[in-house]
Amino acid sequence: MTSTLDALNRWVDDVAALTRPARIHWCDGSQDEYRDLIAVMLERGDLIELNQATHPGCYLHRSDPQDVARVEKLTLVCHPDRDDAGPNNQWMDPHEAHARIDALFEGCMAGRTLYVVPYCMGPIGSPLARCGVEITDSPYVVANMRIMTRMGKAALQRIEREGHFVKGLHSTGELDPERRWIMHFPEELSIKSYGSGYGGNALLGKKCHALRIASHQARQEGWLAEHMLILGIENPEGEIHYIAAAFPSACGKTNLAMLIPPEGYRNQGWKIWTVGDDICWMTPGEDGRLWAINPEAGYFGVAPGTSEKTNPNALAMLHRNAIFTNVAVTADMQPWWEGLTSGTPATDWQGRDHDPAAGPAAHPNSRFTVAASQCPSWSPEAESAQGVPISAIVFGGRRQSLVPLVFEARNWTHGVLVGASMASETTAAATGQVGVVRRDPMAMKPFCGYNYADYFAHWLSFDTPNAKLPSIFHVNWFRKDADGHFLWPGFGENMRVLEWMLKRVTGQAQGRETPIGILPGEGELDLDGLGLDRATLDPLFEVDRAGWQSELEAIRAYLDDYGPRMPKALRDELQRVSDALQADLQESSTPRKAAAS
Repeated sequence: MTSTLDALNRWVDDVAALTRPARIHWCDGSQDEYRDLIAVMLERGDLIELNQATHPGCYLHRSDPQDVARVEKLTLVCHPDRDDAGPNNQWMDPHEAHARIDALFEGCMAGRTLYVVPYCMGPIGSPLARCGVEITDSPYVVANMRIMTRMGKAALQRIEREGHFVKGLHSTGELDPERRWIMHFPEELSIKSYGSGYGGNALLGKKCHALRIASHQARQEGWLAEHMLILGIENPEGEIHYIAAAFPSACGKTNLAMLIPPEGYRNQGWKIWTVGDDICWMTPGEDGRLWAINPEAGYFGVAPGTSEKTNPNALAMLHRNAIFTNVAVTADMQPWWEGLTSGTPATDWQGRDHDPAAGPAAHPNSRFTVAASQCPSWSPEAESAQGVPISAIVFGGRRQSLVPLVFEARNWTHGVLVGASMASETTAAATGQVGVVRRDPMAMKPFCGYNYADYFAHWLSFDTPNAKLPSIFHVNWFRKDADGHFLWPGFGENMRVLEWMLKRVTGQAQGRETPIGILPGEGELDLDGLGLDRATLDPLFEVDRAGWQSELEAIRAYLDDYGPRMPKALRDELQRVSDALQADLQESSTPRKAAAS
């Protein structure tokens, strides 16, 4: 019988024959290997050493100015049947896709080192974890994969035991945008990426494997691979409830995952534990609950906006052993980005003398890569083989109007509709215009590896008689007034909303029924000390019936784009909400006032 390692060796040999590298290096994940990679990149100029007195073990990478974000139009999901990819994905026939990208790989590693990177997404001993191997010619990718995954010998041993793995082939190529593709072949459990060195396009364990391929695996195997943070909320009695939350990139996921409760909450004994800030894999346990792991071992976070005010925990972990990408630097070689309250940028993200008139010093999508365990709020449960039980699922996005601060779905089907109809204003994490409202169901629009209609049906399938499913909520931290000012203070104050969710989960809050869902009832949301007047509170909690009817029509049109595959249960639920709104609109044309203390 042919062993898995024999098959892996044959694949490596085939890739080497195609790409013709000067040498092949099998990565073991050791500290010595990491030091050697850093030394190679410093010598080549791929990395710049930062101030080792203030930031020991920290380095700066500057990517090509035309290679700074995900490129969705060049990111393909190649199912044999186009309908299986769905209108939510860019598609190409697998045979054509392989032919196109393999032509680019021909001889592309000449003079370079081919690195074989075995890795595990999730704790090595977890039955929820899955393994992969990335072949790359980028030492920057290898160094980042060591931080972001469980990479090296232990992963290779698990691959040999299990007998299967996801194949990922990557080359930076010439970094030519006209010769760039990121291709996924879900049925083959394989990924091919050419022409980009940027994180999500090149670190194939991250979005490519952990979401696009894993979402396909999850559907086949009966679990969920989601673009969600995982946090634990410990109450004064020492009980911990875990929440998974989905937000589009650069919309506050990392800030929420590492939230520090307001002083009053801390004094009472409340704590937040960070399990993960970006990706969540959930599977039904024997007890009927969903149990989750964070498949990543590190953070690939957005630097701009990360500050002592917004995310002190994130800032605290970035003073050692971190790789920064496309940030600015001060005169004494400390990393700098917009949002920091100290330091002055001397050199911008492209290595030029900083000129404020030339734009931001740090690229808006500049990043940091750092081990998760360096976070002050890191939870040891992030290494739990079983994972953590999820009490609530939260959806959210940037909406300047219409959507209340928080509401709860009536049941699982309604919650799936809430997630399926999510909309948010676009950010700098992907190429294209910023500030445009687009549908981003479950924050998975760029990441779902198959037809969204089938994905929604998969979500609905978890509602079985023995299931003890999480409650589903929707939040909007970004509501603004007529002058463009945020109505809600956000950041640590979001703890108040999380507390109300837990009250709902544990039956300690009754809530207020509305056609769109359950909102906080009178006095249920702790607003003490915020100083918010009624002019601020009312818009945060109002349900604009007429506005929501228009929203529902837009949602209906969006769901119709998926044709007959769209689950009837979602269409029926949408009609139920629409009917409830219409009946309520007929009762009263005056929006109800917020019920909050």
